[in-house]
Amino acid sequence: MKIATYNVNGINARLPVLLKWLKEEAPDVVCLQELKAPAEKIPEEAIYEGGYNAIWHGQKRWNGVAILAKDMQIEELRRVLPGDPEDEQSRYIEAKVNGLHICCLYLPNGNPAPGPKFDYKMLWLDRLKKRAAELLESKDPVVLTGDFNIIPSENDVYKPERWVEDALFRPEVRAVYSELLESGWTDAIRKLHPTETIYTFWDYFRNAFVRNAGLRIDHFLLSPGLEKRLKKAGVSADVRGWEKTSDHAPVWIKLDHKK
Repeated sequence: MKIATYNVNGINARLPVLLKWLKEEAPDVVCLQELKAPAEKIPEEAIYEGGYNAIWHGQKRWNGVAILAKDMQIEELRRVLPGDPEDEQSRYIEAKVNGLHICCLYLPNGNPAPGPKFDYKMLWLDRLKKRAAELLESKDPVVLTGDFNIIPSENDVYKPERWVEDALFRPEVRAVYSELLESGWTDAIRKLHPTETIYTFWDYFRNAFVRNAGLRIDHFLLSPGLEKRLKKAGVSADVRGWEKTSDHAPVWIKLDHKK
């Protein structure tokens, strides 16, 4: 079973890229972030014609997350991260697909830091930690994936010294990511590629993709037991080089069927 996460950076602006990628790679489940479209503007028909059912939590101009499934039903579980009933940003959605509990997230960027946006990011992370603990307690096979806007280590960024004060790399943020791993979650990419230089995002500026001056900020966290079914994990970096593409590349894992 192939599961992918992809920050599309505008689902309508990148629809040809998204549909081409879905056709070429045919992942079974896809988590999308940064849709930048309200519900009525989601290209549901085009996605369905591409072979996918979909659920989404959209928002005008910003944010937005979705879960797609190829020839499978999607049972939506929730579309808000618990902990703040006044939070109106569409950054989280959960569903059951083929026996897996899929959680798709788009974590706040947090810049400039310090400041209100960074404070919001840290509060969001507190809520995520609590929900992640509940998911572990459930004993369900859970995939927690998406654009975390967190650079976990110096090995995950080109020239880390330039990112010391950035909200993606600040020690408070990295500490939360480490806490998630210590609590029982497995970073799928680092499980199979512990030391390899792997990026998932390259800025549009300064020829970053050609220079491979990137960041690893899109992650797959797997619940205990599910990592035993992990067979492959990687980044489709070539998609970043396509015309009119997102500044992120799709990240994917392959799981064995449950034995």
